[in-house]
Amino acid sequence: MESRLSKAPSIAIIGAGIGGLVAALTLARQGFAVTVHERAAAPGGKMREIEIDGRKIDAGPTVFTMRWVFEAIFEAAGSSLDAELKLSRADILARHAWRAGETFDLHADRDASADAIGRFAGAEEARRYLEFCERAAGIFKTLDAPFMRSHNPSVLGLMRGVGPRGVGSLFKIQPFTTMWQALGRYFHDPRLRQLFARYATYCGASPFAAPATLMLIAHVEQEGVWLVEGGMHRLAQSLCDLAKRHGAVFRFDDEICGIETAAGAVSAVISANGERQAVDAVIVNADASALAAGRFGEAVRNSVRVAGSRSLSAVTWSLVAGTGGFPLARHNVFFSSVYAREFQEILVEKRLPSEPTIYVCAQDRSDEPASFDGPERLFCLVNAPAVGDADGLSDAEIARCEDTTFNRLRQLGLSIDRRPERMRLTGPAEFDDLFPATGGALYGRASHGWRASFERPGLRTRIRGLYLAGGSVHPGPGVPMAALSGQMAAECLISDRTSRGRSRATAMPGGMSTRSAKTRPTA
Repeated sequence: MESRLSKAPSIAIIGAGIGGLVAALTLARQGFAVTVHERAAAPGGKMREIEIDGRKIDAGPTVFTMRWVFEAIFEAAGSSLDAELKLSRADILARHAWRAGETFDLHADRDASADAIGRFAGAEEARRYLEFCERAAGIFKTLDAPFMRSHNPSVLGLMRGVGPRGVGSLFKIQPFTTMWQALGRYFHDPRLRQLFARYATYCGASPFAAPATLMLIAHVEQEGVWLVEGGMHRLAQSLCDLAKRHGAVFRFDDEICGIETAAGAVSAVISANGERQAVDAVIVNADASALAAGRFGEAVRNSVRVAGSRSLSAVTWSLVAGTGGFPLARHNVFFSSVYAREFQEILVEKRLPSEPTIYVCAQDRSDEPASFDGPERLFCLVNAPAVGDADGLSDAEIARCEDTTFNRLRQLGLSIDRRPERMRLTGPAEFDDLFPATGGALYGRASHGWRASFERPGLRTRIRGLYLAGGSVHPGPGVPMAALSGQMAAECLISDRTSRGRSRATAMPGGMSTRSAKTRPTA
């Protein structure tokens, strides 16, 4: 007897980033025959790790938030987040510095943060901070179900989603106000305004151009930042392992260079080695720009429209090094003195900032202790222009940026014993090699202006059976958003196939179908 799997529709997923992994898991547990093609040697996409001296360092996303998204995904697959991963909750969201000897810790606990702000900047700033928290929570609540979890987002759809009584709440999220402008109402201390403005960079945007709606990211972090034992890459590996247990097949070091179509629908995928696999549907978990640039062939080049300017790229250094001076927490931010100039240089002048804001993730630390003995794992990042596929940045520019970055850290009290053999650099050109057709942009298109979120590519494309997932498409960048995109792309695929199956069934004499949607996915 032919097995159930052999009869199941064949689905190819291109890319094993978080979106592709969640899509694979969602479809495999529904009985689809899923094959994931990944050009890298391991799952994770941007959630990658680098090994130095036998020690693995997260070299992509370092913050795990919206735990409830993954709890639902793991539970639906018959497991649990706690069974697959060991997580601990961070008390300190980040330690911030502006000048030598001046630090401020933002806490996960709202009241603890308010107390800290009161001591740092005064009682009025603490009061306004609590008002800001209420507004950020309101923005999240307004946009969560009717926009972020919508399969087909639109302005009209958002208005229908909130209903007549909720229309007023749409104006309260201040979509036509920039994040920087909105934050000026809540934070009169320029340091705190800069601190909360940095959340725009989580989406690869400038706070001087991004809409105030991105203030919701502050609420997301307040709901919990978690540390993953073994590193963030463990999340990707756990999703991969769980998908395999449900029957998904993973092919690593397997680059797809073409998608074929027939009669207006996808029909096959072609590997770089020339192998052809007939398929019933495809989910592309790559930057949407790769499709538009023809990286998957002419047949699907016009399947998606990519609008807007590129988001931020980065220059990163992964190190194993001794440190001294500054009391590092897990997450640390060292701010530039002129924030607007930094984004002018990156996004307008297309060059590395003369004085960058620097993020340092000390991966062997939790909230404390303030001191650490021996070499530790560090991930350092500064924002950069996404010019990795153009003339790019010269070696001399990168070298100057490195000197500027580590000299700035030294000025703020942090000394790092850098040794070339224990350090790996990744810049826009390297990110473009890893994620083609992006120029090194790490977040798709920039979230600048109120329309940007609605112009982001959706989950469905113009070609039947071709879907998108990942941080460059709806609902946007970030680990939990990419996970939701993968889940929703899979749901769109299932819904579309079910609808077509019903249409064929009603067209048959007597309305009977030769397949049962109750026992297996429709063909």
